[in-house]
Amino acid sequence: MAPGQQQPLTRAATAPTSAAPELPQPPLYGSKSIAEVLTSAAASIGVPGFVNQLALPAADNVCVVLADGLGRSLLKQKSAHTPFLRTVMNAGQGAVPAWLDAAFPSTTASSLSSMGTGRTPGGHGMVGYDVLDPAQDKVVNMLGNWDAKVDPLQWQPHPTVFEQAEDHVDVVTVSLAQFGNSPMTRAALRGGRFVGGRTLHARTAAAAEAMAGGKRTLMYFYLNELDKAGHRYGCQSGEWEYQLEELDSTVKRLASTLPAGTTILLTGDHGMLDVPESQRIDYSADPELVAGVRHTAGEPRMVHLYLEPDADEGHREALLAAWRSRFGETIWAFTREQAVAAGFFGPLDDGIAPRIGDVMIAARDPLALYDTRRVRPTALEVVGQHGSLTKAEREVPLLCFPAAGRKGRRG
Repeated sequence: MAPGQQQPLTRAATAPTSAAPELPQPPLYGSKSIAEVLTSAAASIGVPGFVNQLALPAADNVCVVLADGLGRSLLKQKSAHTPFLRTVMNAGQGAVPAWLDAAFPSTTASSLSSMGTGRTPGGHGMVGYDVLDPAQDKVVNMLGNWDAKVDPLQWQPHPTVFEQAEDHVDVVTVSLAQFGNSPMTRAALRGGRFVGGRTLHARTAAAAEAMAGGKRTLMYFYLNELDKAGHRYGCQSGEWEYQLEELDSTVKRLASTLPAGTTILLTGDHGMLDVPESQRIDYSADPELVAGVRHTAGEPRMVHLYLEPDADEGHREALLAAWRSRFGETIWAFTREQAVAAGFFGPLDDGIAPRIGDVMIAARDPLALYDTRRVRPTALEVVGQHGSLTKAEREVPLLCFPAAGRKGRRG
């Protein structure tokens, strides 16, 4: 069966409804979210102006390992593939929480920006994978296909954690070389020095060398291999499990090569779930689902719908009713105002609200929703998905443990 072909949906087929479903709880911003990782890490090594909200142990160095696509439930489910991390989890970590909430939407651009700035999406303005730029009346991408007319420093003008810390400690990012000066990096992770490495071995070697000088160091170590395998093959695939094993080996190497006592934090920016081919649906084929819609954006599990300028309250309510009637309890359908009131984005800075859809559709079941007028047909081939509010997507692990590696010298 071809992707996009309409199919009965598990809950919608049995419980179609036009009523608004109860919305889930918002991310735990300010106490137990991805936004507290770098701020707490900076505080734990003595950088002034930050609060150690996550109760991290005091240390001279911190290495924050961000594994793109590593969800809490997946790590627990696949623990047989992570002998080193399983040992860490079994050892416990005191007062440090074992898991965090990703930002909303549960997507890389939003979560990494919250981590990099210490702010909620309503503050940093990276409110989705792709969103409306009101100045251009155009949908723009917040990750790998950044629009040339969008200045990253104007779109996200707040100082990053790295910028605030670099006058006090050595700040180092270890990642793939192509991300060194990317718009996403300049928007949310700018500051400090950048060290690129193509392979995981190259990155671990670079991390050890970067800490060799003996200065207090705040390090950010990024891996995207797990996320790529999940999107292409699914997070229940052998390919994904192989990359999880590689992640386990990488973190073990870091623990043995970074200076002894360095705090290592492992977390993710979002989780993931697999969407079967029959549940990857072209919603643009149903006129009622796009009636009065000027732009569509977001991603398949968290759709932003922007109405025409002359649309009134009746248009919006009709659109919500159409989506709820079609998909029932397989989705949450809500307005921008409801999302803001629920706390999904945190407090909104001036100018951020128009970037958010007038109507938002979040998938509850394993379901992916596409506008094939806007995306390439190959987009419907993606297996692993994220972006919504389910626990599988929003909860990420936080593992905290000391490196047992070489003895460093203090400078």
